[in-house]
Amino acid sequence: MKIYFPQWQGSGTGINIKAGAETVLEYANNNNFVKIPLSEKETNQLYNINFYDAIIEQLQDFKNTLITTTPETIQTIGGDCGLEIVPVSYLNKLYPNMGVIWFDAHADINRPCDSSSCNFHGMPLRTLLGEGETKMNSLLFSTITASQIHYVGLRSIDTTEQIRIDKDKIYAPKKLNIEDLVQTLKAKGITHLYLHFDFDCLEPTDYDLTYYQVPNGVSIKEAEMCIKTLQNEFSIVGSSALESITTDINLLTPIKKILKLLLA
Repeated sequence: MKIYFPQWQGSGTGINIKAGAETVLEYANNNNFVKIPLSEKETNQLYNINFYDAIIEQLQDFKNTLITTTPETIQTIGGDCGLEIVPVSYLNKLYPNMGVIWFDAHADINRPCDSSSCNFHGMPLRTLLGEGETKMNSLLFSTITASQIHYVGLRSIDTTEQIRIDKDKIYAPKKLNIEDLVQTLKAKGITHLYLHFDFDCLEPTDYDLTYYQVPNGVSIKEAEMCIKTLQNEFSIVGSSALESITTDINLLTPIKKILKLLLA
């Protein structure tokens, strides 16, 4: 199933994430994407989460869509990283031996009480672990374990996030080693994967049209090779392309191979 969900409220002020998602959808040129509507609720903050009511409404719509359609695979154009709690938890229930590959410059594993920004796109993994805001647990189909999380391109980590990563020795190498990643996944008995791809995982000198730009990321070629290898070695049941902000379709050319791999 193909989903278009330009949620931006998880980033707090990143309305340009919505426009960026629209551009990626235009580039994909595929009428099969099901559109998840955005809430018209105005900004508020509850439980230390900005735009709490809007996010809850939108994610519930996403969940209801999956309940109704019962897809076996999900490919999503978004949108901010907070939307991931729905497809990841859905596919995790369907495929208990699923690993999550988190291509991202950021750890996205804060609790609301630890977040200085109060933006939900920094909280999805903690929510998926069942350790986030308890009132959001009803949006989840299942919870994941720390051993299912594998970071690629991680290099911007809050102190509280590092503590959580260290607690369960979550896979978070400082440099991408594709062979080591594959061996780690196979050693855990993982056969299915969800590929979360926030474009800020990339080195900004390769691609910087993202909501954040963090130096020393993975190159476009490295990302392409990693995705191709994972597709060859495992069954990819879900993927996403998130937080690109350009409104010029021509500027997506450098990442066209990545988009094709994630969304084809």
